[in-house]
Amino acid sequence: MTYLRAVLLVAEKDLKVELRSREQVVTLLFFALLVLVVFNFAFDFTVIDFVTLGPGVLWVAFIFSGVLAISRSFQIEREQDRIQGILLAPIDRSAFYLGKVAATVLFMAAVETILVPVAVVMFNFRFNSQTALVVLAFILNTIGFAAVGTLFAAMTTSTRRAELLLPLLLFPAAVPVALAAVKTTTHLLAGHPFAAYSHWVLMSAAYDVIFLAAAVLLFDEALEE
Repeated sequence: MTYLRAVLLVAEKDLKVELRSREQVVTLLFFALLVLVVFNFAFDFTVIDFVTLGPGVLWVAFIFSGVLAISRSFQIEREQDRIQGILLAPIDRSAFYLGKVAATVLFMAAVETILVPVAVVMFNFRFNSQTALVVLAFILNTIGFAAVGTLFAAMTTSTRRAELLLPLLLFPAAVPVALAAVKTTTHLLAGHPFAAYSHWVLMSAAYDVIFLAAAVLLFDEALEE
């Protein structure tokens, strides 16, 4: 079995499980929409500019729904004791990690695809000509969040308080990508030139590369712990 095929099989397995139950996407979407509704009531967006506060609102919804997606992904493996099967399977464990990251990115992207148009309508915002760059920024930072989240989920999956430990470990480590995501989105929605936020884009890209590389190297130890 080739490495790429192993990655795709892991991602495909998670997607098939979700397509059968549709529980995860519905939960993520409901939770993210609830966050938007709460912020919509908390702030008067007829007075406050969406460009100022909107990116933070969106990324709060994305990140919390991402935590649920990552936690749910490993909860299934833990409840059905599939971890032992993964340890014995004749595939590179880093391929299992990358497959989990890919599935998480797809789940979060599905939520983002629905949530952004809803937010645009709810907060009465009109996109500028940089819509395609906004999509790329979402993808870049979603990958970074999924990369670090999946690693910490693997580290905590065998503990009794995995649901509590995961956010405690993940949120501090995800601060750089969350900050870069909000800042990049703010500049894009405001229509600023690339030079104004290029350093945030580079920060997101560096975070993705560093965490993906580190996780691929450390995933064996993280899974066995």
